[in-house]
Amino acid sequence: MNKSQKYEYLPHTADVKFKAYGKTLEDAFTNAALAMSGVMVETRKVKPKTTKKIFAGGNDLESLLQCFLEQFIILLDTDNFFLSDIKKITIKKEGGTHFLIATVAGDEAKNYETIGPQVKACTYNDMFVRQEGGKWVAQVVVDI
Repeated sequence: MNKSQKYEYLPHTADVKFKAYGKTLEDAFTNAALAMSGVMVETRKVKPKTTKKIFAGGNDLESLLQCFLEQFIILLDTDNFFLSDIKKITIKKEGGTHFLIATVAGDEAKNYETIGPQVKACTYNDMFVRQEGGKWVAQVVVDI
């Protein structure tokens, strides 16, 4: 990983595996969402025409990340929404539960050519969220 790398795709036999990086936990979650969306579409080409709010919760960082990423699959299935960027993301822990609120921008999927298969689900297989060398790393496998 170089210093400016936001995410990288890793070898996997059947699905898509990636690691997302960030100086902060919020950055790592943002880059994980971009990596997952990047499986299906070139996110840098998606125009930020519409904003939406996303709420997620989990008992630990892995379940929070899984819930967060599943929201993008739901948005694609229900609102035909492709992610362009995450405008704001806040992660907090209250008691034993982690919460996330994000404002995301994107556009209708019909306006863009897909570059890969549709992501069906975000799995817990090989998933982790942790600090490594002063940076946050999130590893995810998505079912395609």
